[in-house]
Parts: sequence; C-alpha cells; structure tokens
Amino acid sequence: MTLTLRAARLLGGLALRHGGRRLVIAALLLLLGYLATPGIALCLRLLTDEALAGHAAAASAAAVAVASLLLAELMLSHFAHLYYFEVGEQLETRLHRELCEVSNGVPGLAHADRPRFANGTTLVRDELFRVRAALEALLQVVGLTLQTTVTTLLLGSVNPWLMLLPLVAVIPVWLGRRAQEVSDGARELSAERTRLGQHLLTLATSAQPVMELRLSGGAQALIHRYRANWAAISRTLTRAEAKASALRAAGQVCFAGAYGGAVLTVAAQAADGSSGIGDVVLVIALAIQVAVQVSGAVGLFGVLQGAGRTAERLDRLRDWAGGDDAKPTGPARPGPDRLRDGIRLDGVGFRYPGSDRAVLHQVNLSIPAGSTVALVGENGAGKSTLVKLLCGLYRPTEGRILVDGTDLRELSPSDWHARVAPLFQDFARLELLVRESVGVGAVDVMGDDDAVLAALAAARGESVLEKVPGGLDGLLGRGYGDGAELSGGQWQTLGLARCLIRRDPLLLLLDEPAAALDPAAEHALFQRFERNAESASRENGAIVMFTSHRFSTVRQADLIVVLEDGAVRESGSHSELMEQDGLYSELFELQARAYR
Repeated sequence: MTLTLRAARLLGGLALRHGGRRLVIAALLLLLGYLATPGIALCLRLLTDEALAGHAAAASAAAVAVASLLLAELMLSHFAHLYYFEVGEQLETRLHRELCEVSNGVPGLAHADRPRFANGTTLVRDELFRVRAALEALLQVVGLTLQTTVTTLLLGSVNPWLMLLPLVAVIPVWLGRRAQEVSDGARELSAERTRLGQHLLTLATSAQPVMELRLSGGAQALIHRYRANWAAISRTLTRAEAKASALRAAGQVCFAGAYGGAVLTVAAQAADGSSGIGDVVLVIALAIQVAVQVSGAVGLFGVLQGAGRTAERLDRLRDWAGGDDAKPTGPARPGPDRLRDGIRLDGVGFRYPGSDRAVLHQVNLSIPAGSTVALVGENGAGKSTLVKLLCGLYRPTEGRILVDGTDLRELSPSDWHARVAPLFQDFARLELLVRESVGVGAVDVMGDDDAVLAALAAARGESVLEKVPGGLDGLLGRGYGDGAELSGGQWQTLGLARCLIRRDPLLLLLDEPAAALDPAAEHALFQRFERNAESASRENGAIVMFTSHRFSTVRQADLIVVLEDGAVRESGSHSELMEQDGLYSELFELQARAYR
C-alpha cells in the first residue's frame, strides 16, 4: 500500500493546489454516481417484493426509481470526467515541468552522467502521460470505497456472514499488487535497452543520420539491430506479463468461489423462509456489484501503484540530482566583477561519475588574467573535460580550481555561469525563433532587438538572418514547424552569436568548434572571436581559452598547455615550447610537414 499512498499524496496534493474547485465538483459527482449503484439493488428488491405482493403502484414507482438511478449512474460519471480531465492535464504539465527542474535544477552535470539517473529519467518521462488516468483512478478508488462500504452494510442486513464477501477482495488486490511489482521490475530491467531502442529509432527516422546511413549501406544493419533489441525487450516483458497475469487470475478465482458461496447461502435462507425473494435478488445484484468493484479495484490499484512508482522514481531523481557533488561547500560567494590574478588549478583530478578511470590527474596550472590560452593534445587527453571543469559544470574529484584565489566551489554557480561565454564543438542547434536561439545566451536581453542584432553582427551572422523568413522572429529548423533549414556552418554562426551576446564575460571558451572546418574557415572563426574577446580582456581581465588541433591557430596564444593522458606535459608560449623540443615541437613539425 506504500506506493498507493504515495500516489494518493502526490496526485491529491497537486490536484487540490492546481484545480481544487473542479476536483471537488468531480469528486461529488462521482460519489453520487457510485451511491446510485447499491441504490439500484435496493430498488430491485423493492420492485420484486411489491410485484410479488401484487402492489402495482408501488412496483411501478420502484421501476421508475431503478431507471432514474441507472440514468444517474451513467450521466454523473460523464459530467465528472469533464471536470477532472482538465485537472489531469494540468497535473501532467506540472509534473513534466518538475522533471525538467530536477534535471536542470542543479549547477553541474555529474548527475546526468550516472546511468541510474538516465534510466530513471527515461522511465518517468515515458510514464507521465498516464497521470490523467492515475487521477481518475484515485477518484474512482474513493468512490469505490464508499460504494463497497454501503454494499457491505446491505449484505450484512441479509446475513452477517455475507459481510465477509468484500473482505475476500483482499486476496485479488494483494495478488494484483504482486503482479504490478513483477511488471515494474521487468520494465526497470529493460530500461537501458529501451533507451537504446529509442536512440536507434531516432537514427533511423531523422534526416541527417538517414542520409549517411543510406549512402554507407548501414540502414539495414541498424534496422536489424533495432528489431533484435526490441525482440529482447519483448521477451523480458512477455515473461513478466505472463507471470503477472497468472497472479491476477488466481485472485479472481478465489473471489469467484466466495461469490458462489454467497448466492447459495441466501438461496438456502429463501428456501427455509427466513429471507424473501427480494433478498435473493438484492444479494445477487450486490454480489455482482462486489465482483465489479473488486475487478475494478484491482485495475485501479495497479494504475495507482504505477503512479506511486513514478512518484518514487521522481523522488529518487531529486535525491540523485541533489547529491553530495551538487551541495554547496558553504554560503555561496558572489562571483568577481573582474579577474585580477587569474585562474589557478591546484592538483586537479577528475573521474566521471560511475567510472574508476581518472580523466585528469594532478593538473597544476596558472592562467593569468587577460591572457589567451590554447589547450593542445590528442583525442582523449582531457581537453574538453578541463574546459567543463572551468565552466563549473563538474567539480574536481581532487584538488581545487581557484578564481582570484577563491575556490570555484565557493562561488555562486549562477554568478559564475553568467560570466562564462562558451562555444562547444557539439554546439546546440536550438530550433526556436532566431531571437530565442541567439538570445538564450543572455535571457534578460532576448527581447532587445539591438542586443541580438549586435551579437549577430559580431559573429558575422547577417547573412544567416537574411535567409530566415521573418528575420529575428523567424523559425529555425523543421523539428516542429516549417522553419528555415540552416547549414552546419550557419548553425555554428548562431552559436557564436549566442556566445558573444554575453555581457562582461570573464571566461571565453572555444572547445574545438572548428573541428569540421577547413583551415581558412577556422582562422576566420577565431579572428571573429578574438576581436570581441580583446575588449573583454582589456576591460575586466577576461581569459580566452580555446582547444584546437591546428597549430597555425594555436601558436597565436599567450600560453599553450599540452595535455597528455590527463596531465600537463608542457606549457609555455609557442617559441618556448619549440625551444624545449618536446611533444609540442614534435606535433607542430608533423603538422607543418603535412601542409608543406
């Protein structure tokens, strides 16, 4: 019953807060409809007794009462549905918003990298569309409870032993709970495969991957893997559902035996004259109602247990998202207005959540305020991870990152994030209005046309704007509307504009954004970025950091940091590193010979 009570608390509390009046009206209509059902059985007993006694007028009145109650039973539930359906929609929207808040309510990303969090998010997202059905089930359970109480009292008026009939419902309800646990366990076991299936489906139905898969001949292999994956999921779920169905069937068989015994008991009373024929009709009608009530309760408790499981998972996600790595070390300090000394990494090490492999270890580095820094290293050396640590998206598992001598952990995450202007290699393609796609970089100026246009101009994005019908209010992409299709380079230009709209950044980051560009295009991109970064460096000591594999760009940096296997191998200016004749010099000469 714990899951059922959890669902009742969640759904009832939210429904009362967000649709109290409509919920009360729906509940009253449903309760009246449920009371009409045992009322029909009473009127049938009266109709039988009066008809056998030859009282035509009384029998006719009883018949009219039966018809009226039948009509009320049908109509009241329909009108109740009109009220609670809207409340259910509000709850679904509210819980979707809560899921978004849980996923994005903490400064870092460590929780999102944990498989248990990803699996839990997938399950909750897939289950939230059942919220309306769960609210309906909750209201119906309340109505059934009242109806069953009245039914039990009426049965007891004929024979006290018949009051035990509803208690037999405990058996099928308990077995139904066990069946639901079996089903839920199978779904959790299949969660990772379900995520894989959704990913494969996205690959097989999205324009960009399909184009490459068609040309490479990989489409059929992907479809084959998709089928095999879902076949494995189906086998797991089918076995679980077969077991669950057997448990539910056993419960129904138990109740069927009790139902037959009740009918035989009252028939025996009628035979010896201690009960009338009307009592027999009453018990048959009520016993049928109990059967319906029990079978309905089993299904409704199953729905509520599913909703309770969803609430439980949502609570777990909230706990996981707010784990130790997301908790502040103390009262948050406001972020600095400018950098005076710079940023220092003191023995920094890092492991991704759930991994034992150190991506970074013993990184010691001083980055002066106002400097331009290039990170160099082979793939997997730890460059992107170091960038994410500096952004405050992750916390070091070892060591400290000091900003003007203050541990980054102690600074207000929102203040620091607001002073970081990043453009990542996997830049986001936000299929929104142009002003939104750019303005999300500084939400407070999203409605300021001049600020958005200035950022686009700084990124040389005027030509992109000209291509979009509607200008700043034109839609981008075809994800959910007939928006403008952009090339990869044009999306990147919007990403750069999103970066440059940030006001007074202290850390400007380019994390291999030019990996897919030719050298000329990369040089042009860095020139655009550096022109806008120079003023920030002069005014507030901002640091410009970029990662790149092209040494023609790297050599322009004030400080070049060479990473190897998660540690700093070398650091210095281009000329200093070339004189050392170490790894940087070797890599530079290799690339230079390739270009020659």
